[in-house]
Amino acid sequence: MHVFHFAAECYPVAKVGGLADVLGALPKYQQMGGVRASVVIPYYDKPFVQAHNWLSVYQGTIQQGSTAYPYTVLKEQADTLGFELYLIHIPQLLDRPEVYGYADEGEQFLAYQHAALQWLCATGCRPSVIHCHDHHAGLIPFYIEYAAQFRFLKGVPTVATVHNGQYQGWMHWHMAALMPSFDTWRWGLLDWDGMINPLAALIKCCWAYTAVSSGYLAELYTQANGLESLFAAERAKSHGIVNGIDTAIWNTATDPMLTHHFQASSVTKGKLANKKAFCATYGLDSQLPLLVFIGRFAAEKGADLLPQIIHRTLTAYMGQINFFVLGSGDSRIEKSLQALSEDFSQHLGLFVGYNEKLAHQIYAAADYLLMPSRVEPCGLNQLYAMRYGTIPVVHATGGLKDTVKDIDEDGYGLLFQEADVETTVAAIERVLALHQKTSSYKTSLRKKIMALDFSWQKSAEKYNAVYKQLID
Repeated sequence: MHVFHFAAECYPVAKVGGLADVLGALPKYQQMGGVRASVVIPYYDKPFVQAHNWLSVYQGTIQQGSTAYPYTVLKEQADTLGFELYLIHIPQLLDRPEVYGYADEGEQFLAYQHAALQWLCATGCRPSVIHCHDHHAGLIPFYIEYAAQFRFLKGVPTVATVHNGQYQGWMHWHMAALMPSFDTWRWGLLDWDGMINPLAALIKCCWAYTAVSSGYLAELYTQANGLESLFAAERAKSHGIVNGIDTAIWNTATDPMLTHHFQASSVTKGKLANKKAFCATYGLDSQLPLLVFIGRFAAEKGADLLPQIIHRTLTAYMGQINFFVLGSGDSRIEKSLQALSEDFSQHLGLFVGYNEKLAHQIYAAADYLLMPSRVEPCGLNQLYAMRYGTIPVVHATGGLKDTVKDIDEDGYGLLFQEADVETTVAAIERVLALHQKTSSYKTSLRKKIMALDFSWQKSAEKYNAVYKQLID
């Protein structure tokens, strides 16, 4: 079986969010399970690309409206990531440093999908399964069934994975002029509320679709930014498969980014050593509980609540807890947090930006991870945290409630039911109470969460089972 994954991101080539982590790990574990997996993403002018050797495996030209775009398909020669990685390079279009944020983003992803399919057809490569991730690859199942130039691929089973249904790739219908010729009487498969909606087209046309947790799959039927009725209508072909983590990368015993390595058997000593080193760097008292937030400064992550949460907590419990925040995004949130970090410099550390090494060090040093997300399809941060012996404090939504069980129910984390300031502060009060428990209790809890199996092996097996079912 040979599966091709199409997506906008893949760690460590290009990462904005959890989508990249999935594409960097799932194919590797599928390979380990006996399934040949290849990943195809747009070309980005990133350090990983500059540092590795690439082989040109195909060159062609696509026509996008009145513009002809020459393109090159590049393959990473050494299969460094544990699977075949291909980049679609188009000068002046797919050759930029960032993944998102360009005014012609619609044209970029149209060209990416067009060129990728043209390459497969031209070289006679017919995958066993085509797996499309989010709206950036959302038109592929439609194209291979209803665009004549891709008839070579017609009938190949297609799987869609919804990582975040809030983003759908909406385009005005004039963009249809940039698409490859298709059966125009099938236009309704592309349309949703008078717009071309790639995510809607993906769900309509794929053979099966998955959400990145069972909890998020259920939420899509009632909270999908306008597509609720579509997800519900297509639920017969749906599957909830929780994301995993790459345990080879996220390993406290071998992680090269950590100051001190440790295992579950030495978790208390190991975390304290990392915490002391980390707190010394940022001027925090290592004897106080350390509660951290890592993520985008966006409303869906609950980051807009952080300034009030932190201010209220530090005002009421000054000298009893420390915070550290790593992230970037909304400039208003950034400014509010920067002002707070100056007012509470001894109890709040802040790093604005993305820093993978620092994230690993934070997970190893922190006592607790805060995730007040309003929307969290799966969530990987809580999985990384538990792998590193850090207790999750999360809003019970999406994949968070699928992967974190409250300690009051013989679980291993702290859940709260509303993503608001009052409820989150009440959860932090539970953190303070928990931190007063005996050292042996906390050590036992940390060992428990480090022993949980959220590896990609289980999830990869579930994806492979979906593929086999479609092929059969």
